[in-house]
Amino acid sequence: MFIPLTPLRCLHRAMDVFGSKTGIVSGNRRFTYAEFGERAERLANALPRFGISAGDRVAYLSFNNHQLIEGYYGVVQARGIVMPLNVRLSEVELTNILNHSGAKMLMFENDFAPMIEKLRRNCGAVERWVTLDDEIPCADLCYEELIAAGRPERADIFSYDESAIAELFYTSGSTGTPKGVTLAHRTLYVHALDVSSIYKDIDTMVDLHTIPMFHANGWGRPQASTLNGITQVMVRRFEPNAVFQLIEEHKATDMCLVPTMANALINCPDRGKYDLSSMRRVMIGGAASSPELADRVEKAIPGCECIAGYGLTETSPVLTSSRSKGLKYENDAERLRRQAMAGWPIPGVTVRVVDAEMKDVPRDMKSIGEVVAMGDHVMDGYFKDPEATAAVMSGPWFHTGDMAVWDEESYIHIVDRKKEIIISGGENISSLEVEREIFAHPAVLECAVVAAPNDQWGEVPAAIVVLKPGMSLTGEELIAFLSERLGKFKLPRIVEFSSDALPKTGTGKIRKMILKEKFWAGKEKRVQG
Repeated sequence: MFIPLTPLRCLHRAMDVFGSKTGIVSGNRRFTYAEFGERAERLANALPRFGISAGDRVAYLSFNNHQLIEGYYGVVQARGIVMPLNVRLSEVELTNILNHSGAKMLMFENDFAPMIEKLRRNCGAVERWVTLDDEIPCADLCYEELIAAGRPERADIFSYDESAIAELFYTSGSTGTPKGVTLAHRTLYVHALDVSSIYKDIDTMVDLHTIPMFHANGWGRPQASTLNGITQVMVRRFEPNAVFQLIEEHKATDMCLVPTMANALINCPDRGKYDLSSMRRVMIGGAASSPELADRVEKAIPGCECIAGYGLTETSPVLTSSRSKGLKYENDAERLRRQAMAGWPIPGVTVRVVDAEMKDVPRDMKSIGEVVAMGDHVMDGYFKDPEATAAVMSGPWFHTGDMAVWDEESYIHIVDRKKEIIISGGENISSLEVEREIFAHPAVLECAVVAAPNDQWGEVPAAIVVLKPGMSLTGEELIAFLSERLGKFKLPRIVEFSSDALPKTGTGKIRKMILKEKFWAGKEKRVQG
């Protein structure tokens, strides 16, 4: 029997099997899966009355809350396309995205009211402006009014086209202009099934949505967790003490973090005031992890396993994880080394590391190639951009732009973005490798390594380092530390210490291009060989 694949089936299963269980916790509000499902259905029923037709984009400018996750199902049931926006983007960036997408409705929290007033003047395609909070002048109506206008009505799954687009996410733009990634009903449902296969102890799992749900690591889990009836706790805004409080209060067991978040948690001076014993697994994604980071997380939260995951917005997002494969580790250092790698593929995708001719590079953990992926999780394409779509596809293979090495166990280890490899005197230097070794120093809070111009070598590594409060370190001391861990040609020729946090994208990635620009401004010679 053919039954269309759609994330709506995740919601229906949660309502039917786990209806009385607490499904969503958002601030001081709790909803069982039956209540949550009814609200999503009311939203779906109401949207057409306010002008939303099949294929229309409904944007959200919101922190993590129950209204946003209701949209993941309500908008999709209304046959619209849900489009969460990065809340850290500027007015100009949001204007460009809203106009490019042609969004017809924007849901927003009142925190963004000053920006909404400006967006209304520049985004003519948006016909309805809906506040998720109390009524304000820049809104046409309130979200609860919208919900009240609809009635709970279960979707007829057989009437849906599984190939229709359900979600639209714009990339962070860390390596260029943001592009709209389209994900179909089928893609999202199969991704939910496959991500479910890497969950542990589902019956007692409590999923803490720590990462903003406009981020790939944030929106990659709601369907899987709903499908399995897992209690989902919304973290409205990331702040270490607030996260610890939610873990303690709701006995959270699992959460995803980007490295900068993990670093903030393990270095929070108040961590010891909270009971974190319920935590069982932390998954690091969004940027490369390191054995040192995994070790620090596990020591900061005793009894918690820290693994890594890898994926992109274009792949729904999860491609691989470093979960256990039953391998025998010689020692704890070997275990941590593997757990910090991108890992091996989850079901539904095939991942390879290839050269420029699309041939697999040797599985020797030395030969560098590009990660390509094929499977159910790969996007349908970039919205309104067939040329950009064609540029990243080789037949069924999606080019990630990430450079990696791999081994006989199919473990992938990301060494850098293709555009961030430093070429010094003809040698390829992984900025991530150098960063990982710098981060291993106990005085380092965060760091970034970029290419700086050099007359003799073309490019050389430049390190920008932020120290932990109260710690001291000189450039000479850091180079001496690194000399025991890296080849001489990989050592930074420039070491700068910053008293400020490094600039980051809205998804928590360090904005290396900004750091790099000052070294290349006017192509001035900044260092001696």
